[in-house]
Amino acid sequence: MSNEFLYGRSEILIALALVGLLALAGEIGYRLGRRRRHKPTEQEESQFTSIEVALLALLSLLLGFTFAMALSRFEHRKEMVVREANAIGTAALRAQFLPASDQVEAIELFRRYIEIRLEAVLRTKQSSPARQQLDVETRRLQVGLWKMAATAAGAEPRSVPLGLFTHAVNQLIDIKAERDVAVANHVPESVLLLLIGFAILSAGFLGYGNGLAGARIRVPTAIYSLIVVLVILLIFDLDRPQEGLARVSQESMIQLRMTLSSATP
Repeated sequence: MSNEFLYGRSEILIALALVGLLALAGEIGYRLGRRRRHKPTEQEESQFTSIEVALLALLSLLLGFTFAMALSRFEHRKEMVVREANAIGTAALRAQFLPASDQVEAIELFRRYIEIRLEAVLRTKQSSPARQQLDVETRRLQVGLWKMAATAAGAEPRSVPLGLFTHAVNQLIDIKAERDVAVANHVPESVLLLLIGFAILSAGFLGYGNGLAGARIRVPTAIYSLIVVLVILLIFDLDRPQEGLARVSQESMIQLRMTLSSATP
């Protein structure tokens, strides 16, 4: 993911570059239209209008399709935050099934675990060295919790409560992996590049139509460019859960941290 060209770039820079490209495409199209040696016939104008309408309709479909992809991924990431918080909370509650001598250590491990998970999400970027270090610490805590569960279950293999605790720890580990996949699962860059390319092509075609008409239709063209840029910018914003304005809320994890901080085994 970090090797992809668009994903590692600032949204503001992408928006500014897109505005410039749309303006450039429109100007090139206008100049080409103005250089036409003869006035288009009525049939040619009708064909051009049909192509123009078709291009704009296809662009609208692409925008809607890509926006739906980004929004569905954003909603899934929100769901995964709640699921991970529930998994950690359930495992922490079932730590009461452990022998009394292990309960204090287990609660401390869960407290540290939720702190590491929040720090990773709120203060580091995906695939950054800091995130990788926190992931190593997370795996160390998972191993500690699993060894504790396995030791207790081994001492009392027929204990149903200890089996429930072991299952909860297993769920905690699995959901962490699922959430990492959900964060990394963004809109394919090929789709975004196709969308941007199609928007530029449409802007050039509109400029060409203005050139054929012999006049710059500035206001509708500017409105078109603004809407396209804003929608594409919103798609990028939804596709980056830790950057920009549309951020996935960590409220359920924060509330769990407060609960665990006040918990006494």
